[in-house]
Amino acid sequence: MTDDAPSNAPADKGERIAKWLARAGTASRRDVERMIEESRIRLNGQPVTHPATFVQPGDIVQVDGKVVGAAEHTRVWRYHKPDGLMTTHRDPQGRPTVFESLPEGMPRVVSVGRLDINSEGLLLLTNDGALARRLELPSNAWVRRYRVRVFGVVDERRLAALAKGSEFDGIQYGPIEAGLDSKKGDNAWLTVSLREGKNREIRRVMTGLNLHVSRLIRVSYGPFQLGTLQKRELEEVPGKILREQIPGLAAPARARTRARRITPDTQED
Repeated sequence: MTDDAPSNAPADKGERIAKWLARAGTASRRDVERMIEESRIRLNGQPVTHPATFVQPGDIVQVDGKVVGAAEHTRVWRYHKPDGLMTTHRDPQGRPTVFESLPEGMPRVVSVGRLDINSEGLLLLTNDGALARRLELPSNAWVRRYRVRVFGVVDERRLAALAKGSEFDGIQYGPIEAGLDSKKGDNAWLTVSLREGKNREIRRVMTGLNLHVSRLIRVSYGPFQLGTLQKRELEEVPGKILREQIPGLAAPARARTRARRITPDTQED
């Protein structure tokens, strides 16, 4: 792929194709750039060769030969992921995925972060790939909270020390809040919270404490809770709550129009 941006890139309007496709829920910006390198994206019938290509109103974008519609207003769903599902759109080994388990009629969505195949609990899904990336950033400082069942002898002093950061097998981990909820024999339930996690971090840190994780359930991601969702159950977050919890998220055009019509004699629902 050449490093030079197309000379006809509009300066006053349009949106970079990677951002446009991310907002449409096709893939993350990074994945879109890879798809461009693989010649999988076309704009108005022509192959897209550079991520600095702009999409303007009326343009036709195709991915793998299929037309991608313009982005809808941002939507987010809470999903209770069971264990045994991969958080990926396609698995090279043919294992079942979260996205294959979603009900018919769902728009194309991406996940906010991931849960590994053996983990369960709250997984946020959105049709806005750019929002997904934003919510994953450490700068959000959103707490991810888990209930963790472990096998072994729990040393509560070592658990408390994780709040200062830790290092196991040469890998440095950030602060983790961990506390003992209950224990029965050699099995115990912990509550574990972190703001920025590495791949399989909780399992690896617990291994460093000589504890084996037999179950890991995410119960919250920032302000969003698993609540009473049953496994494989899906529930959309109401737009009003979404806008309250995510600063700067614009309301759909219809909602903004209705808001402008409010007078002193009317009340919002």
